[in-house]
Amino acid sequence: MKTGKRYAELAKLVDRSTLYDPSEAAKLVCETGKAKFDETVELHVRLGVDSRHADQQVRGAVVLPHGTGRTKTVLVLAKGPKADEAKEAGAEFVGDDDMIDKIQKENWFDFDVIIATPDMMGKLGKLGKVLGPKGLMPNPKAGTVTMDVTKAVNEVKAGKIEYRLDKSNIIHCPVGKVSFGPEKIEENVKALMEAIIKAKPAAAKGQYIKSCSLAATMGPGIKVNATKFS
Repeated sequence: MKTGKRYAELAKLVDRSTLYDPSEAAKLVCETGKAKFDETVELHVRLGVDSRHADQQVRGAVVLPHGTGRTKTVLVLAKGPKADEAKEAGAEFVGDDDMIDKIQKENWFDFDVIIATPDMMGKLGKLGKVLGPKGLMPNPKAGTVTMDVTKAVNEVKAGKIEYRLDKSNIIHCPVGKVSFGPEKIEENVKALMEAIIKAKPAAAKGQYIKSCSLAATMGPGIKVNATKFS
């Protein structure tokens, strides 16, 4: 893979054979995030599970102590008093069948998260093929199918993120912006890693955390010593 001069210079700051302590990795990721924009910092965690098996799925949500540095746009699907509650909580879009039709007929996706009351899930199911691949389908494990819409909206606005395995058995999640500085990045990483470790399926055998790395949008990957979280 051909890389630019800038990337090559930044890569020299990182020793590819070293497993860095979380505090060192957080410091390095800020030093290597030198683009002209405020780069997003992502954590990539490879797990020793097989996502093809239902009993080895790893999925959930966690509120990062310092948020992600990005405000999420929320769509709430609810009726009556619950719809009013969602508006008061600060959801940008609130509706029921009208919003489901809008997604289906107009291919409308001007939101980052859908929160739905349980009674709306039957109708929303028909959009599974559209919402599923985008990671937008509400899920009780992630706290996005709930009657407590106020709490759900507040958590998303406070920096709640959802983590889930991809087909390669890796979890990719944003853990802040380079401008946060090392301490806040480290605290966000710790919160996410603790949630992933807690979510270990009973069917998982052998080494659970295979590898863990941090990277800014345009920066090199930095290997993190995952044993520091367990």
